Amino acid sequence: MNLEKILAISGKPGLYVLKVQTRTGFVAESLTDGKKITVNLKSNVSLLSEISIYTYEGEKPLAEIMQRIADKEKKGEALSHKEDNVKLTAYFKEILPDYDEERVYPSDIKKVLNWYNMLQAKGLVTDEAPAVAADVEETLAAEVKVPAKKAKAKTE
Repeated sequence: MNLEKILAISGKPGLYVLKVQTRTGFVAESLTDGKKITVNLKSNVSLLSEISIYTYEGEKPLAEIMQRIADKEKKGEALSHKEDNVKLTAYFKEILPDYDEERVYPSDIKKVLNWYNMLQAKGLVTDEAPAVAADVEETLAAEVKVPAKKAKAKTE
């Protein structure tokens, strides 16, 4: 599962896909309704690929946890984030038995499950992480614009 261009924006519901970088920020497209928004650099934005969950041995990347949920649910929908906290913690304990219960709150578990279900509903829960990562790198390389060389002035 590739979370490279998936964003969570503080103060905005849902998840977003990074589309274009601008001078003052970037343009993101909502996964829920497809609307594009501009986000300035002052906004608190998190890339899902950079988020980790605390365990007793260290931290586990969110992508790995999402993959475990996908494997458990056979790429189907996970437990709803609206369930009570006892069910949510029991479910998360099945997914990640060694998560740090003192540092991972029920609200964190709700976010993870909500994000997984959003990605699953959009068909983004796949096993194609290496191929997609290569495509993203090629796309990013294509988006980097090289400044045009100035033409030499003609001398007569």
